[in-house]
Amino acid sequence: MIKSIRLTLAAVLVTLVGMSAQAQGVGLKTNLLYDVTATINAGLEFGLAPKWSLDVSGNFNGWTIDKQTWKHWIVQPEARYWFCDRFAGHFVGVHAIGGQFNWGHWKNASDFLGTHFSTLKDYRAQGWGVGAGIAYGYTWILNKHWNFEAEIGIGFIQTWYDVYNCLDCASKVASDKKHTYYGPTKAALNLVYVF
Repeated sequence: MIKSIRLTLAAVLVTLVGMSAQAQGVGLKTNLLYDVTATINAGLEFGLAPKWSLDVSGNFNGWTIDKQTWKHWIVQPEARYWFCDRFAGHFVGVHAIGGQFNWGHWKNASDFLGTHFSTLKDYRAQGWGVGAGIAYGYTWILNKHWNFEAEIGIGFIQTWYDVYNCLDCASKVASDKKHTYYGPTKAALNLVYVF
């Protein structure tokens, strides 16, 4: 898992270094919804053309709280088309998503929007997934450098995972399980600093 994280971070850094910053062309953001769940997250958005931008966000949660685990890392790049000016008003986007997860022993887990989360009451699932989706959002300009952004996206995620019967043990209950999820793939309330 550490090797995968390093490779992903290296790919993101190469992408970022290859892009040039210009006035009102870069936004640094945090998703307040992820902040509430103690998920470390950050995003960078780069202006590509007057009505196009590239948003790259990532998040990490490595915590086990009250014998429940919600560990994961996710990277989500998105190409955005702005209907007016870049970093203001309505936009639509096409995003990809990929990452790894280690989830389990959730006390109040239930199936939600096509997930199999109810199985996580008694078991732990560890694996990875990839997917894609489309999104709609709106950005409000607060002042010269600060914006507030709301976004929702739908799509699919394909996961491959193994199932274990306890949080820290290596005894597998099932191997090479596969699940395709259709539904929300992005939800964000971002606070954005534009420079």
